[in-house]
Amino acid sequence: MTFLIGYDLGRSAGSLRGFTEWLVARKGEETNLNWIALVLEEAFPGAGIRHWGSIEKKQERHAVNCLFSLLLEFFDERDGV
Repeated sequence: MTFLIGYDLGRSAGSLRGFTEWLVARKGEETNLNWIALVLEEAFPGAGIRHWGSIEKKQERHAVNCLFSLLLEFFDERDGV
């Protein structure tokens, strides 16, 4: 997670521009959560997990897979590739 945040900041916050808004629209309800919390909500619906430190080691793989799946879908829609 830290690597992705650092990468985005190094690119003047342009790589993930619109990702939070896209996740909010996908969720279909207003929220002030950041993209990390929104990804975790998608990965573990109904569990109330909103912080990366709240997941167990065995859950990390699922969370990372969900994150990259969402990123790929977002980039496809945003960039039209």
